[in-house]
Amino acid sequence: MNIMILLIGASLFIALIFLGAFIWAVRSGQYDDDYTPSMRILLDDTDATSSDIETKQSN
Repeated sequence: MNIMILLIGASLFIALIFLGAFIWAVRSGQYDDDYTPSMRILLDDTDATSSDIETKQSN
């Protein structure tokens, strides 16, 4: 029975370590989106309006 108490205590201790590591990772920005900024250059900043299109066609 003593081994059960020891194993439960060790399991809780390890779980707290992983929880602390997860909280640290979230606070330090480890889970920030790195994929979208690299794709942002491929996206248009603003939509072209009809007046912009007309001026480009007249030039």
